[in-house]
Amino acid sequence: MPSKFLGELILRRFLCQRKLTEKAKQDAGESEHLWPSIDRFVREVPEDIRQGSQPVSPNGFQMGRAQSESGVVWITAIFMAIFHLGTIAALFFFTWTNLIVAAVLYVLAVNCGIGMGYHRLLVHRGYQVPKAVEYFLSVCGTLALEGGPIAWVATHRIHHQHSDHPGDPHTPQEGTWWAHMGWIITGRALNTQTEALAHYAPDLAKDRVQVWLSKYHWVPLTIVGIGLLLVGTLIGGIRAGVGLFLWGTFLRVTLGLHATWLVNSATHLHGGRRFATRDESRNSWWVALLTGGEGWHNNHHANPVSARHGLAWYEFDPNYYGIWLLEKMKIAKNIRIAKFTRRDPDSTASRTHMTTS
Repeated sequence: MPSKFLGELILRRFLCQRKLTEKAKQDAGESEHLWPSIDRFVREVPEDIRQGSQPVSPNGFQMGRAQSESGVVWITAIFMAIFHLGTIAALFFFTWTNLIVAAVLYVLAVNCGIGMGYHRLLVHRGYQVPKAVEYFLSVCGTLALEGGPIAWVATHRIHHQHSDHPGDPHTPQEGTWWAHMGWIITGRALNTQTEALAHYAPDLAKDRVQVWLSKYHWVPLTIVGIGLLLVGTLIGGIRAGVGLFLWGTFLRVTLGLHATWLVNSATHLHGGRRFATRDESRNSWWVALLTGGEGWHNNHHANPVSARHGLAWYEFDPNYYGIWLLEKMKIAKNIRIAKFTRRDPDSTASRTHMTTS
């Protein structure tokens, strides 16, 4: 009897532990969806975002013009004015060296930092890389002067939740100027909305490095700017130093800002619509050229988690090519890619399915 009782006790404990293990695995799987109220529009499978459907959680945190416009934010406006004046001044310091340095930094900031890093990796988790690579891409993102990773990610996730509906931070439905840069100059800074940041970017809010980068996002750009000034001066004199600084900082940052802002404004106004999404997202080839593939915006809104935005062979998507290269180097993995599905004979609408490599 004692041995039988002991055997039953061990069996029950084993079964109990197995149930707990299964529950833990289930909870771990569920914890991957860190923003359930907007998961459908940020990370869900393609074809679930239909024209005519309404945003989920309509009473959630909103950043539309009605909620955000608060008059001119003078610190931001002054900095924007300085950078635009610096861009004009840079034209008087043209050299091929300055152009090449600005182009390299543009690729690092806009393509590697914003496109591959902030957007496709941090916002949508369309692929995975080691933490060191994630931090490098995040630092590159700060060089674009578009804020720290937490604010950028939270804003973009809110954009997907309310895209072209009330609460969208930068929809042209509330004005083209507002969508392009008005929301930056006259809107409330998301950095002060700690509750919203915790809700929409909890994965980053728990990462000490990303928190530090979000607080001191201006540091990497400042270091690069000072470095350009010093190196240029040491090599070619003060004029060369000033020219390198103006091209590598002011002109390059200003062009990058407008390229990113065109995704918010132009690609919700002009271009083709392959997918019948619930917003007004469009595919714009010329915005894609400026941003490394971010202009295929209708493709993206229909397949948010896809690391590839240019779905057709002719849709130029350098940001995806960079991710593909990381995969070939055994650095990136679990890359989510939207691919066309064989069309339904009774339907003319394009359909896609998601694959993981």
